[in-house]
Amino acid sequence: MTANQAVFPIQMMARVMGESRSGFHAWARRPPSARAVSDSGLSERIGKIHFASKETYCARRIHAELADEGVLAGPE
Repeated sequence: MTANQAVFPIQMMARVMGESRSGFHAWARRPPSARAVSDSGLSERIGKIHFASKETYCARRIHAELADEGVLAGPE
């Protein structure tokens, strides 16, 4: 809804999606979860590894480098 609030009123989008306006506003005010913060940091680290490899590392090599750093990511 955030991406479209300049085009459509929140009230209309909430009604179409079966959500409440107050629920949307409560969600929007909530700080990011610990998982979202962790995922953001991991995404940044993955980007740095990929850039440092001159954008040649695939997912398997990035995963291996993260594992070498002691970062657990992906299915175990």
